[in-house]
Amino acid sequence: MRAIWSGAISFGLINIPVKLFSAVEDSSIDFDMLDKRNNSNIHYKRVNADTGKEVPYSDIVKGYKIGAKYVVLNQQDFESADVVKTKTISIISFVDVTEIDTMYYVQPYYLEPDKSGAKAYALLRDSLASSGKVGIGSFVLRNHEALVTLSPRNKAIVLNKIRFEEEIRDMKDLKLPPVSKGNKKEMEMADKLIAQLTEKFDISSYKDTYSAKLMKIIRQKAKGKKIEAPKMKIVHHKDKDLMNMLKASLDTKRKKAS
Repeated sequence: MRAIWSGAISFGLINIPVKLFSAVEDSSIDFDMLDKRNNSNIHYKRVNADTGKEVPYSDIVKGYKIGAKYVVLNQQDFESADVVKTKTISIISFVDVTEIDTMYYVQPYYLEPDKSGAKAYALLRDSLASSGKVGIGSFVLRNHEALVTLSPRNKAIVLNKIRFEEEIRDMKDLKLPPVSKGNKKEMEMADKLIAQLTEKFDISSYKDTYSAKLMKIIRQKAKGKKIEAPKMKIVHHKDKDLMNMLKASLDTKRKKAS
């Protein structure tokens, strides 16, 4: 793995030199964009809007438009905005992990300590594990401030990037049914169905089956086989059918279990 950032965790007066690595990889199939007329690859070019000529990546800079002019920024300008946050993951506080709504989570990363920080790294990791807490901190990643959690996972400290509150959209424009206890009998049936389908979470039991099926179709098409699209219709049931559907769902689960 290649480190995408290096700096330090700031924990009280302790600084722990670390490197940041992506903890995930995409399992979806990677497709190329083609011209349907002759299956030629489509290339995307960085073109100057005035001259129409392609611009090499080394000549591209970042700018912010104020009025009719651009203010051009270099890497030193980005670091000057907050040199500490560009090099330091500062732990602000510690909270119970259950207090963080899962809606805020964005992406996990692994933190690896430098040899000189191994002991302090282990101390923070093991203290997080024994306390059941996660650290809340922030730092600058790719010229954007990131709010993060630090939590233990086996021998590693995992940094999870989380969203700021202002990044979550308000639900006021959604047409949603009111919150109520609803029909008592329907609620009882729904509770039974949930209880019947409840099991211990095991991530290994969930697979990306769509990609596997799609790859099967790709291989079949490569052999010249014609693929027929299956037909599926979304059925809209009336509210009065809800109880019957709940009963049928419970019966289906019982039959599979027997």
